[in-house]
Amino acid sequence: MINGVAVEIIEADLSRPEHQQAVVTMTAAYAIDEMGNGEPLPPEVLDRLIPGLRAHPTTLVFLASVVGRVVGLATCFVGFSTFAARPIINIHDLCVLAPNRGQGIGRALLQAVEHAAVQRGCAKVTLEVLEQNRPARSLYESLGFTPAVYRPENGVALFYTKALATDATEPS
Repeated sequence: MINGVAVEIIEADLSRPEHQQAVVTMTAAYAIDEMGNGEPLPPEVLDRLIPGLRAHPTTLVFLASVVGRVVGLATCFVGFSTFAARPIINIHDLCVLAPNRGQGIGRALLQAVEHAAVQRGCAKVTLEVLEQNRPARSLYESLGFTPAVYRPENGVALFYTKALATDATEPS
């Protein structure tokens, strides 16, 4: 029970069709959100999502449900910290449907991820957030997440990305 709302957090079983559908539906909803992609994902991406997640050996997905309806998602991947010589969990997507925000569902998902990280002996949990996503940043900070600073004199770590060609035969 979170703020008077019965919330259930489960680790998704991607062999179950109902979990597969929930992951696709929530990922599609997150993509169209202004703090997500801001536009729908192409159908071929949604078609590849579950096979891709199932094929990736470190996939970890949590679903949040209220009264049996999935309203939240955390898609994570286990990585490795060379400086700690221990695994880490990276939260790649964290999403709560707009009508269900502010009810503690995101917090519950993050706590489930943290619990899974502790159980796996992880050194840390990482995530990225848009600078202008103040509600998400506030939530993360309330749970102890901070910008990554390894040596203060070197400043804050920045997240960079480089898009690659979508067809392996295209020149890069």
